[in-house]
Amino acid sequence: MSQKPKHTRNPAETRQKLLGATLHLMLRQGYAATTVDQICAEAALTKGSFFHYFESKEAIAKAAVDAFAQMGTDMYSPAWQDASQDPLEQLHHLLDIMITFNQRPDQPCVCMVGMMSQELAAVNDDMRTACQGHLQDWADRVTLMLTAAKKIHRVKVDFDPDQVAWFLNSLWQGSMLIGKTRSSPEMIIANIELARGYVMSLFENPPRSAMAKTLAKKKSKPVSSLS
Repeated sequence: MSQKPKHTRNPAETRQKLLGATLHLMLRQGYAATTVDQICAEAALTKGSFFHYFESKEAIAKAAVDAFAQMGTDMYSPAWQDASQDPLEQLHHLLDIMITFNQRPDQPCVCMVGMMSQELAAVNDDMRTACQGHLQDWADRVTLMLTAAKKIHRVKVDFDPDQVAWFLNSLWQGSMLIGKTRSSPEMIIANIELARGYVMSLFENPPRSAMAKTLAKKKSKPVSSLS
């Protein structure tokens, strides 16, 4: 009589199920409202499996923040992969990717890093440090683009690339926050286009293709028409 093959546990798959469930729940309802029981139910796994991989809800939340940040880096990375490309074109590519993130059907534009920063940074030093690191990584990428752009393009008014990078980061995170209350991805996209125009206005002779893209965006959808 043949025996049924035993189910082989896949640790990576189990861990990923738990992380996916955590992201799904916390992006929808936040950290405080999410319980370990809910995570296990969402992942269709036992609490024994949960505590085999994570010692607490705080631990899996931090791992979920790291996983989301890595997903974001993978999503943004095509913008800077071509080192020979004009840095302003790289920045335009990055802004286009951000807009695409808002255009996914039936998926709200939310950020795990931003949400956990807002909810936990003031009370949890480990989470604050983790979120700060991921936000710094994004700002550093943009700082590099703007610093390189200043070396090859004449500027209208001198500016600090790091300061402008953090302005763009703040606008991105703040727009996602307000976009949740207004259920308006259009508003987020409009803000990104305003940011695009602002950056282009810092330079006297931006690349023709980049400038054409900025003008086309202004003609296709005026910001004032968005509710």
